[in-house]
Amino acid sequence: MSGGVWDSGLSGGEFAAVGGVGFEPVGQVLGTAVFSIGYTGAWGCPGEWSVGDDNTVVPSSRWAPSLAPLVRSMYAARRAALARAVAECGALGGDGIVGVELHVGEFLADGLEFTVRGTAVRARSRIRPRTPFTSHLSGQDFAALIGSGWVPVGLAFGIALAIRHDDWRTSFRVPSLVGRNQEVDGYTQLVSHVRREARRQLVVDTARQGGDGVVVDDVELRVEEKECPAYGSTRDVTAEAVLVGTAIARFGRTGRPAGPRPPLTIMRLERER
Repeated sequence: MSGGVWDSGLSGGEFAAVGGVGFEPVGQVLGTAVFSIGYTGAWGCPGEWSVGDDNTVVPSSRWAPSLAPLVRSMYAARRAALARAVAECGALGGDGIVGVELHVGEFLADGLEFTVRGTAVRARSRIRPRTPFTSHLSGQDFAALIGSGWVPVGLAFGIALAIRHDDWRTSFRVPSLVGRNQEVDGYTQLVSHVRREARRQLVVDTARQGGDGVVVDDVELRVEEKECPAYGSTRDVTAEAVLVGTAIARFGRTGRPAGPRPPLTIMRLERER
């Protein structure tokens, strides 16, 4: 796109920073997808799992269901919205999207709307990326990244979901701890498991995109209680961890040691929401 009027979600400072490293905005882009989220592919109690002596998560019975179909849908919804924003970027002649914001909101009939919004930019250069990059970084952070010899590759996601049935190990323990300061290890194991699995999936997604590392933008942990569908008057505790970041790679890779390396995760030093 050249010579036309463009719009942008960049602030004045971001616009100046992006221009300072050889990029110019070509327009705002939007991608959205509405999904019905809820099917797990499971039946019975979805929370029958436990932690072994080596801290590995194991089913407490051979009938324990898998939450994989639900997690796959959560990835698919985010990637569909992101792909549509990238398609708009390509139609504008952009090389990538900066300042990507991902929002998840409730929709009709128990659906969820996944929305990706950002500003498409184009490099003032003859060198073009094969596919447009995506990055949550602000204009200033994007400029600092380029100036230090790194480039954004794309948004990376790490999503994990686990459900723990409130069995005798917690249902009898929690009332006994009222008025006392003591750990409820069943809940600790649940949230530790989903955080660890989400970090692992984030690294996998970063490597899949060819990134050397990932700069994390958002870390979410949601914990809910629901009535168990299999056992009356009992509860299931659901924990969901979602990590979003930008996979990054060096300009030149000639000096890298031989052999594969796991991507490096870089997280901001800020309080988790």
